[in-house]
Amino acid sequence: MYVTAIEKNKRRTGWVVMLTAVTMVVEIIAGWLTGSMALLADGIHMGSHVLAIGLSWAAYVLVQKLTANPSFTGSKEKVLTLSGYTSGLILLIFAGMIVAGAIGRFINPRIIEYREAIMIAFIGLGVNILSAFLLHHDHEEKDNNIRAAYLHVLADAVTSLAAIAGLVTAMIWGLPYVDAVAALISSAVIVKWSLGLLKDSGRELIS
Repeated sequence: MYVTAIEKNKRRTGWVVMLTAVTMVVEIIAGWLTGSMALLADGIHMGSHVLAIGLSWAAYVLVQKLTANPSFTGSKEKVLTLSGYTSGLILLIFAGMIVAGAIGRFINPRIIEYREAIMIAFIGLGVNILSAFLLHHDHEEKDNNIRAAYLHVLADAVTSLAAIAGLVTAMIWGLPYVDAVAALISSAVIVKWSLGLLKDSGRELIS
């Protein structure tokens, strides 16, 4: 049963890594070309998913190998928890990068091509929703690794929504700074989720 769950979660994370890698490239290029800070932040954070969810996938591969090794006597669950803890740190670091980028945009504003940026942001949101369905799991499942991967795509969905809201508001009322404000708000949500993940996984690591 345990091995079956590991294999299932490994397949889930593998699919999401491929989806996010493609979307990351599209959003970063589009954010740079259109001048949207929130969209660029969305793409940068999507890049963190490629790294973090790739780490989650690698953790499942490692656990499968350890399960097949009779000489290993350690805790395979703590391998997954450590991966989840590391993902929480990655979330926190990239939230800081989003904040730095948004502050930079306040200092040096750019012209934003709103319609193109909004279209790409909707594509990113669609990928995030699909990824969330792929990574959805029972709350009773005590696997901080799959939880970390799930929080990563939820966090990116938040930045996608913030990008869309900020871009639409800025386009309608001519307030380009709203785009940067939206990035700051989404980063605050990401910080909250990452701290919760770090607290829970850290508690399990030292227990």
